[in-house]
Amino acid sequence: MDPRHSVHWFTSSYSGGSGTECVEVAVVERKVLVRDSKRSGGSRIAVRPDAWAAFIGSLHSYATAVGK
Repeated sequence: MDPRHSVHWFTSSYSGGSGTECVEVAVVERKVLVRDSKRSGGSRIAVRPDAWAAFIGSLHSYATAVGK
């Protein structure tokens, strides 16, 4: 990723509501970046958009199944 491009991070709606379990995501150059919001300068992972969509879909399916 070119450091000259700013990255817009947002807090995932699937993060915990207490503010202590937040994940932030950003979409850049055909990939999704994920990081711990408490350690914004720390490590991040990059995944393909289709893999991210499958992950989010599985969370949605689980939440629906358990009634959340």
